Amino acid sequence: MAIGLIFSSFSRTLGQVGDRRFRKVLFLGIGLTFALLVTVYAAFLWFLQWSVGDSTALPLIGEVTWLNDLVGWSSFFLMMILSVFLMVPVASAITSMFLDEVAQAVEDRHYPHLPAATKVPLGEAIKDTINFLGLLIGANIVALFLYLIPVLTPFSLFIFWGLNGFLLGMEYFTLAAIRRVGRQGAKDLRRQHRGTIWLAGTLMAMPLSLPLVNLVIPILGAATFTHIYHGVTGGRR
Repeated sequence: MAIGLIFSSFSRTLGQVGDRRFRKVLFLGIGLTFALLVTVYAAFLWFLQWSVGDSTALPLIGEVTWLNDLVGWSSFFLMMILSVFLMVPVASAITSMFLDEVAQAVEDRHYPHLPAATKVPLGEAIKDTINFLGLLIGANIVALFLYLIPVLTPFSLFIFWGLNGFLLGMEYFTLAAIRRVGRQGAKDLRRQHRGTIWLAGTLMAMPLSLPLVNLVIPILGAATFTHIYHGVTGGRR
C-alpha cells in the first residue's frame, strides 16, 4: 500500500484550496452536499412518520407524540448525529456530480502536459452512480446485522469505516480513472492497487463520521483520488 502517495495526494489537494477555480467547486460542493444531506434527512423522518405515525403508545407511559418532538428544537442536532451515517450515500452521490470538474481543475494545475480527458456519456455516468449507490446502500443494510452480533458490536465503527472505505475508494478511483483509461482500464488499475485504494477510501470514510467536517470531504476526496490515479500511473495518461 502506497501510504506516502495517499498523504502526498491529500497534501497537494489542500495546497490547491486557494485556487479560485477549485475553491468555487469546493463551495458549490459544500452547498449541494448540505442540501442532499437535508433531503436524505427529511426522507428519513418521512419514513419514520409513515412507519409509526405522528404518535405511538409506550408501555407504562401511554401515547407520545415523539416524532413531533423529534423534529422540533433538537432537529439540527439529530441531523448532525445522523450525518455520520447519511453522509456516506451523500458522498457517493456528490462525486458523480463534481468529480469531472474537480479532476479537470487538478489536472490543469498539476498535469498540464496531458491530453484532454474523455468525457463519460451522461447516460453511463447516471448508470454508474445508481449502481454504486445501490451497492453502497445494500452493503450497509447487510452490515447492520453484523453490528448486532454481540462479538462484533465493539468493532462496529471499524467495520463501518472499512466497508465504506472499500466501496467509496472503489467508486472515487473508478470515476477518476475512467476519464483517462476507460472502464476496463479503470478496473485493471483498481485490481492492481486495491490495497492503496481501500486505505485511501477508509481514510476518507473516517472524517465523513465527523459532523460539519464531513461537508468538505466529498470534494476533497475527489481531488485526492485524482492525484492517487496519476500517482499510480506515473502521471503519464
